[in-house]
Amino acid sequence: MTESTDPLDPWTARLLRLGEGISPEAARTFVQDLYTHAQADLDEKRAEAEFEREE
Repeated sequence: MTESTDPLDPWTARLLRLGEGISPEAARTFVQDLYTHAQADLDEKRAEAEFEREE
C-alpha cells in the first residue's frame, strides 16, 4: 500500500480517531477549512512583514 501525499490525510485520520460519530466527509471538510484559514493567516502575516521590510 502506498502512502498518501496529501498533507491533510494524517490530520483527518487523527480527528476521526478522537471521536465517534464524525463522518469522514465532515472531518475532511473541517480539516480543509482549518488549513485554509491558517494558511490565510500566515499569508497575511508574511505580507505585513514584507511591507514592514520595504518601508
